[in-house]
Amino acid sequence: MTSKTLPQHGLATVENIYKAKVRLRGIAEHTPLMKNFNLSENFNCDVHLKREDLQVVRSYKIRGAYNKMASTPRELLEKGVICASAGNHAQGVAFACHKLGVPGKIYMPNVTPQQKIKKVKLFGKDKVEVVLIGDTFDDAYAEAKREAKENNLLFVHPFNDERVIEGQGTVGLEILEDLHAPIDYVFAAIGGGGLISGLGSYFKQISPQTKIIGVEPAGAPAMYQSLKEGKVIKLDKIDNFVDGAAVKSVGNKTFEIVQKVVDDVVLVPEGKVCSTILQLYNEEGIVVEPAGALSIASLDFYKEEIKGKNVVCIIGGSNNDITRTEEIKERSLLYEGLKHYFIIRFPQRAGALRDFLNNVLGPNDDITHFEYTKKHNREKGPALVGIQMQKASDYEALLSRMEAHQIAFQSINNSKMLFDFLV
Repeated sequence: MTSKTLPQHGLATVENIYKAKVRLRGIAEHTPLMKNFNLSENFNCDVHLKREDLQVVRSYKIRGAYNKMASTPRELLEKGVICASAGNHAQGVAFACHKLGVPGKIYMPNVTPQQKIKKVKLFGKDKVEVVLIGDTFDDAYAEAKREAKENNLLFVHPFNDERVIEGQGTVGLEILEDLHAPIDYVFAAIGGGGLISGLGSYFKQISPQTKIIGVEPAGAPAMYQSLKEGKVIKLDKIDNFVDGAAVKSVGNKTFEIVQKVVDDVVLVPEGKVCSTILQLYNEEGIVVEPAGALSIASLDFYKEEIKGKNVVCIIGGSNNDITRTEEIKERSLLYEGLKHYFIIRFPQRAGALRDFLNNVLGPNDDITHFEYTKKHNREKGPALVGIQMQKASDYEALLSRMEAHQIAFQSINNSKMLFDFLV
C-alpha cells in the first residue's frame, strides 16, 4: 500500500527530535547499528540492524515515554500518570516513573505475556500499579482514558502524541549519525505508528531520498487499511499474536504524518514472522519478540527492490515470552507448508493404521499429532492427524498416496473455523 504525496508540513521537527535526544542522555541507550552479514548475503545488499532490543527496557519505547514525561511540567507529573500498553510502552512508562519519582497506573490487556507484566513491575518498582483488563490494547486504552479524564491525570499515549513521536524520532537521528553512507531503505514496524512517524519525519527532512517502508502484521492491518481509505479506520477484529504491533486503530496524528513520510506499507503473515524469529535465534543468536521481527520478515517481499542497496531494519524489541515458543514453532511450520492437519477416517479393519504408516507416509514424514475425534467407539470414528514433513514439496506426494490407497480424508489447514476448533 503506497502512501500519497503530500506537502511536508506537520512533521516532527528536526529541532524537537534533537531536544528529545538531549533529554534522553543517560536514560536511553544510543543503540548500535550493526551490519548483518547473513542477511546481506541472502538479499544481495547491505543490511544493517538497528538494535533497539538492546535498550535497558529491551525496546525503543523508553524514548517516547520518557521524552513525554520529562517535557511535562513537574506539578502535572506529581499528580500521577496513566498509560495503556500491550507491554513495551508500559515498561518505558514504568522506567520513567521510577527515574522521575512519579506515580503511574498502567493498563494492559489480559493477553499480555507474563514476562512483560513482570518487567513493568521490575522497572517501576513501588511507583507503578498494573491493571489487567480486556482482550486487546484498545480495551485497555479505553479504560485508561476514562480514568485519566475522571481524575484529571496525565495520559501518556503510546503513539499518538507529539512528544512521544519526537522521542521515537531519535532512532532515525542515531541511524543517520552512525551510517556514513547514503541509506536507500528503512524498514520499521507499524503498530499505532509512533516509531515510523518519528524516524520518518527525521529522514524526510535530513535524507529525503531514503524510502521509508512500514511493516504491519497481516492480522492487524490498521494503518494499511487507513491509508487505503484515506482516513483513520477501526478494524472490527485483529489477530493479537504480534502483540506489540496489533491495534484496531492508529492515531490521527501518526496517520497524518505517515501519509507524508511512508513510501509503502507491507503486510507480513504472522507465520512468516514466526519463521523469522526462529531464524534470528538459530542463525544470529538474537532474541526478538514478534513485533521486533517484522522489519526483517518483510525483506522477502522487497528482495528485488533492495538488491545492491543500503538497507536498515529496526529491531524494535526483544520482550518475548519463552512460553510462546511452541506456538511460534507451530505457526512457522504451518506457514512454511511443513505441517498439515487432516481428519482421516481409517478403514474399519485390523491393521489399517499400520498400512497407513507403511504405505502412505513418506520416508521423511512424521506423525506429530494423533487424536480420535469421538470419546466413545473410537475405533469407528475419524481421527485428527498432524503430519510434519521436511520439504513443502512432499505434501503433494502425500496427497497422491492417500488417494491411491483410498484414504478418506479432509485437509483442515485452510479451514480456519474447523482448524481453530480442532487444533
